Amino acid sequence: MSIDYEAEYNNRARVPEHPAIIASWSRDAEAYRAKTPPRLLRYGASPRTTIDLFEASAGASLLFIHGGYWQALDPSFFSHLARGLNERGVSVGVMGYDLCPDVRLGDIVEQARIAALTMHKITGAPIVVAGHSAGGHLAACLLATEAHVSAGYSISGVFDLAPLLSTSLNTALQLEADEADALSPIHWPAPEGRVLDAVVGGNESAEFLRQSQAMAETWGEYGVETRYEAIAGANHFTVIEPMAHADSAMCARIAELIALAKP
Repeated sequence: MSIDYEAEYNNRARVPEHPAIIASWSRDAEAYRAKTPPRLLRYGASPRTTIDLFEASAGASLLFIHGGYWQALDPSFFSHLARGLNERGVSVGVMGYDLCPDVRLGDIVEQARIAALTMHKITGAPIVVAGHSAGGHLAACLLATEAHVSAGYSISGVFDLAPLLSTSLNTALQLEADEADALSPIHWPAPEGRVLDAVVGGNESAEFLRQSQAMAETWGEYGVETRYEAIAGANHFTVIEPMAHADSAMCARIAELIALAKP
């Protein structure tokens, strides 16, 4: 039986209440910025190539990369996700990037590399990278190639881009088959000795569950310490909520990865 990739990857259609959830992100993020103004880091020439750094302490830090299928949203929706780790004494950078179709997906991958290096140079410490959806893909890309990235925490990531080729999402992405293959980290050499958590909402589509499980299994076979988790009751939008709460299992796990980071 053929897979309806449009239905599997159209998260907004799968979660009709998504407008209210995204609106709540914006409100909570604005409130956290007002209470804890970030330090603005610029890593590129365009207005979107910035990092909002919510500083808590010296040492290893987290770089968070937002989702939106590489074509929507910006860091201002996600400031509140720094709160949980800030309360645990961890500095968090929330990264912005240019969006498709104004740039190619490969350009965004390169921007993420520059952003991670910029944050590493400023903090003088290793970086753990977390990302949601498109950001989960970018987190895996950074873990695979950047020496200063010690671990990745990918939430609802897309690691094999081929299924997106036939969907409406590709209107903005404009990916060709060879480009999709080349930008799929599941096909890249695995970063042996590093750590990748592939986490997904238990209520997400079968394809999103498959993507995370396949990534953990594939890299796990090649020396990466991988962990797969489907969070019960969470959909594609609610799955990131625990990052805002210091006492959540998600924050505890990311803090553990931070603590294990070696200079």
